[in-house]
Amino acid sequence: MRGTDERSGSLFSFVDLEVRVPKDHPLRAIREIANGALSDLNKDFEAMYASLGRPSIPPEKLLRASLLQAFYTIRSERQLMERLEFDLLFRWFVGLGIDDAVWDHSVFSKNRERLLEGEIAAKFMVAVLTQPNVKQLLSNDHFSVDGTLVEAWASMKSLKPKNEDREPPASGGRNKEVNFRGEKRSNQTHASTSDPDAMLYRKGSGMEAKLCFIGHALMENRNGLFVDTRLTRVSGHAERLAALDMIEPRADRPQAITLGGDKGFDAADFVMELREINVTPHIARNTTRRSAIDGRTTRHPGYVASQRIRKRIEEGFGWIKTIAGLRKTKYRGLEKVRWAFTLAAAAYNLIRLPKLMATA
Repeated sequence: MRGTDERSGSLFSFVDLEVRVPKDHPLRAIREIANGALSDLNKDFEAMYASLGRPSIPPEKLLRASLLQAFYTIRSERQLMERLEFDLLFRWFVGLGIDDAVWDHSVFSKNRERLLEGEIAAKFMVAVLTQPNVKQLLSNDHFSVDGTLVEAWASMKSLKPKNEDREPPASGGRNKEVNFRGEKRSNQTHASTSDPDAMLYRKGSGMEAKLCFIGHALMENRNGLFVDTRLTRVSGHAERLAALDMIEPRADRPQAITLGGDKGFDAADFVMELREINVTPHIARNTTRRSAIDGRTTRHPGYVASQRIRKRIEEGFGWIKTIAGLRKTKYRGLEKVRWAFTLAAAAYNLIRLPKLMATA
């Protein structure tokens, strides 16, 4: 019998979001891990909000909504609010009831800025990794480090001499034609008017320079999960300084640990500093010049294993850029981009954890 093409409806209707989400949906396991981490941050949340006044958007819902933005490649807060309006799965994950009103996108963004002050993204990543069923998946002895460029939300037209008047031109509008031919620009003489924290950087010889930041990550080698992140302004030594900052707290133990990295970390002073803090440098040798890595390190089979595993960090960077949308950030300012990069790294861990926990 043919069904009728009519819209069915009734005066009263009841929708249970818990029933609508399948029991085997991947977000169920992710939400359970995330909620465990958020409960550990309760004291941090309490310290950020006044005891009196008008209730704001709960920080737990802010973070869960931000995770969805990374999971589903949602490019803006406006689009995120639109999805929350009609998507039952999104409402269930965030914690909104079927009849709850969705926030205005500007209110959501304004409330989320409060989380920047408490470094909640970094604390959330740590809280996820310290869950008992997650902690057993991590290696405490073997790590890898690397960096990746995050393009700034700023046009090359915004790069102006530091001593130049930055007022908009009288004619031609804000986006007037600019001829860069023959003009020498550098970070010492020029700065972006859109994002002063962004700096020019060229990834290699013969490549174009872009306004960008450098995101750094420390990965444990057992399952390839991110255990720490940094985001800094660009410089020739930024990757090595960030690597030392991330590995040093984990080197405070009698037993030596290892740190894998590409040949960009093959510098005598960096290798010496690693050995001084009891870290064995499993760094790829730079064969174009005299390498700081000698036979004392390369003769061990662990060195070969570190060189093979360290490349998995690129998988995480690829996910952060293509899925979480940080190939070119939507935020301006070092602090906001750092927050987004750290939360995207935590989201990458959450995506992978259910399968890792199922096979542990």
